[in-house]
Amino acid sequence: MKVSVLGSGSWATALVKLLTNKTKVSWWIRNENAVEHLLAYKHNPNYLQSVEFDLDKISIDSNLESIILKSDILIVAVPAAFIHKAFSDINPSVLEGKIVFSAAKGMIPEFHAIPAKYFHDHFKVSYDNLGIICGPCHAEEVALERLSYLTIACNDVNKAKQVASMLSCRYMNTVISDDLFGTEFSAVLKNVYALAAGICSGIGYGDNFQAVLIANAIQELERFIDVVHPIHRDTNTSAYLGDLLVTAYSKFSRNRTFGFMIGKGYSVKTAQLEMKMVAEGFYATKSLVKVNDDFQVNMPILDAVNDILYNGSSPKKRILQLSKKLV
Repeated sequence: MKVSVLGSGSWATALVKLLTNKTKVSWWIRNENAVEHLLAYKHNPNYLQSVEFDLDKISIDSNLESIILKSDILIVAVPAAFIHKAFSDINPSVLEGKIVFSAAKGMIPEFHAIPAKYFHDHFKVSYDNLGIICGPCHAEEVALERLSYLTIACNDVNKAKQVASMLSCRYMNTVISDDLFGTEFSAVLKNVYALAAGICSGIGYGDNFQAVLIANAIQELERFIDVVHPIHRDTNTSAYLGDLLVTAYSKFSRNRTFGFMIGKGYSVKTAQLEMKMVAEGFYATKSLVKVNDDFQVNMPILDAVNDILYNGSSPKKRILQLSKKLV
């Protein structure tokens, strides 16, 4: 089957690197200058520049519809906050029969929806043809070929196995799951908790507090996904707890870095300009609060991050309030 990767960032670059170990790949990059650079120099000019590509295995195009039409499997690695903009001119008929796996870890802010729900509602893609690629994994370590793990989730386990087989290699192990909604919401929530970890670190809280914060975060995550999609699952496994830990603690975590800046006193706008990359948790926080309006799950960490980012609360005062609720 023909596979394509949509997006130009770190994750898109890492996924193309993995896929070309076994198959040919179509790669959608919107920026034509980046396409020209890749074709001339075999490197992504903006992300993971150390990765050199075999252009005999890659077809690069800046026309999204063209890429979709000639593909069977689409791996969407566009940041979730920009997925709707990227697909706004695509007719739903173009995605008919396509298998769509999201590698985004955020919410579509225009609809407060995870990518699976967005593609199901707006493009009529069956949930059996929708999946997610999640961690625990950082694109930077994939580029360095350090041993890493990916969780591939889909209601149709055979499709999850198919995508997992394409991505696995000597430095990438893959795990299969049928918990599409649980893993996708978990992948979104862990970015919010990484923001919280960064904020606390920026304020000056130490490792002892961080341990309590993350222990409470996995409980909060479990409460939420058990209500949103009540099936049997073990959130102490890699797809849930592992992904949370690596995002909350790693030096590569852009969400933790963004939160650290906020804790240090940066404004949201200044932190965004300084980062030059998308922190998915920023956009996801507001959407998750909206989603939780329907479920009313007790989520004090999410609420605290939302108050700091969107309601002008003082990070120091709001985290102090939060600390009294943690156990």
